[in-house]
Amino acid sequence: MKLLTQTFATCLFILSSLLLDTNSASAHEIIIGKLVIHHPWIRQPIGSATVASGYTKIDNTGTEDDTLIKATIEGITTVQFHTMKMDGDTMKMRELTDGIVIPAGKSVEMKPKDLHMMMSGLKSAFMEGEEVKGTLTFAKAGTVAVDYEVVAPDGDAHAH
Repeated sequence: MKLLTQTFATCLFILSSLLLDTNSASAHEIIIGKLVIHHPWIRQPIGSATVASGYTKIDNTGTEDDTLIKATIEGITTVQFHTMKMDGDTMKMRELTDGIVIPAGKSVEMKPKDLHMMMSGLKSAFMEGEEVKGTLTFAKAGTVAVDYEVVAPDGDAHAH
């Protein structure tokens, strides 16, 4: 009986360790409805800049398209969705006034020099390592609270 109790305790310890490890690995994943938001992050502004850019990846596991229509971030007065594309030798940025469509069964990734959240009116500097609170609002799934990790000005959250 003692051996059975020790074996059970050991199995319980291993199982709880695995569960804790799984939870910490996905701690920066947010689920709202059929959408999965992966690791929202902001690049630390350089010097005294009053603008910043934010990024994330959103998976739509559902059967209907949804649209990211609004984002808020503490300490930011305006958040717009922008895309960047090369036009000849010039990089052009364009605001997406209707939001960002997240197609059913697909993923959309916001990343540097591409689709991103353009933040302006920064009230105080974001510093590397901070977490900044905000929200993302979708046309169908609704609004969800998110924490954005601030990474170095030349950093990339995928390296973390």
